[in-house]
Amino acid sequence: MSEDENSQPGSDVLFDEADCGLLLTAENGEIARVNLTFCRWLGLRRKELLGRHIQDLMSLEGRTFHKMYWAPLMQIQGVVADVKFDLVHHNGHSIPMMLSAVSCEHSAGIFHEMTLFKAADSQRYERELLNARMLAERHLAKHLKDQRVQDMTQDKLRITYAAAEDRALFAEQLIGIVSHDLRNPLSAIKMATELLGRREMDAKQVQILGHITHSAERALRLVADLLDFTLAQVGRGISVLPKPVDLHELVGDCLDELCLAFPGHTLTHLRYGQGAFSADSDRLYQLIGNLVANAVAYGASDSEVTVSTRFEDQVLVITVHNFGTPIPEALLGDLFEPMIRGSHDNAELRSVGLGLFIVREIVKAHCGEVAVTSTLTTGTTFTVTIPRT
Repeated sequence: MSEDENSQPGSDVLFDEADCGLLLTAENGEIARVNLTFCRWLGLRRKELLGRHIQDLMSLEGRTFHKMYWAPLMQIQGVVADVKFDLVHHNGHSIPMMLSAVSCEHSAGIFHEMTLFKAADSQRYERELLNARMLAERHLAKHLKDQRVQDMTQDKLRITYAAAEDRALFAEQLIGIVSHDLRNPLSAIKMATELLGRREMDAKQVQILGHITHSAERALRLVADLLDFTLAQVGRGISVLPKPVDLHELVGDCLDELCLAFPGHTLTHLRYGQGAFSADSDRLYQLIGNLVANAVAYGASDSEVTVSTRFEDQVLVITVHNFGTPIPEALLGDLFEPMIRGSHDNAELRSVGLGLFIVREIVKAHCGEVAVTSTLTTGTTFTVTIPRT
């Protein structure tokens, strides 16, 4: 390691000898700069780390965590804080780490500035974490100031920055709880059930494993709804990437999957007309899934759920219908607001009350509208109308 130290100018001593690990990586995780503290932790030379990807240094669970949570959150929010994962020493043993990272734009492109601590060094970690948060706040303040026109007053800047801090704090707390404390163990459960499913089992074991898989998938859907709700709360909204799709085929495939999720319920698809259409297929899957899950949860147990898709002039119409106890008129006006739920006895299908809110946000992102009618005689019908272009 002395060869690396001798090659560093005096101005880099604080960077190299910091108590924490400091890295600069490209958006894809390729390491562009690393200090000697981090090199010593892993037992590797600097030249052995430069050009490698940070995720290649992680344990299997850490790589899964990076793919499902860390990388998407950096793209969406540009900041991650207080995340825990394991790095692998070159001798093979795991090193528990704590990380904070911020996305910054340099002349050569967008890079991620990372600060890492050994999880065991709790007191030192707490002091350095405060410094890292102060650094992140300075980056955020600079970014906000650069966005403002020069004639804006300092008072207005402070008010705007304070509001951004509140939203960022809310997003950090909720995303931290949902993604770190729920998504990782749920993914591990789902992976374990897939491995167990490859073994020979009797009918009772297959049934139990199916219940576990279904419960884990339902919990992961709830996590996805909570993350979408968080994005809406911090003002980013739900993003969509429209591409040409076959609406009838997409809805049919979605219902085939939902039949596995809701055994014992009849799901019928009616289709009318045809024509070119552009939409985000993943978000439409989510929309249909939420509406069908709502119909199954609140409809009569023996009620058929009917999904129809049709084209009318320059719009397409998707309806989801079921029979059962009608929605109380007092709830209809606020039905698409978050945390609004009806009452039913099926505890297994009970949700946190975000499904219809997510439906409304997806429809809004496609410049469309969603409405509901509900009576005892005609049943309950949700109608989504989206412009064809």
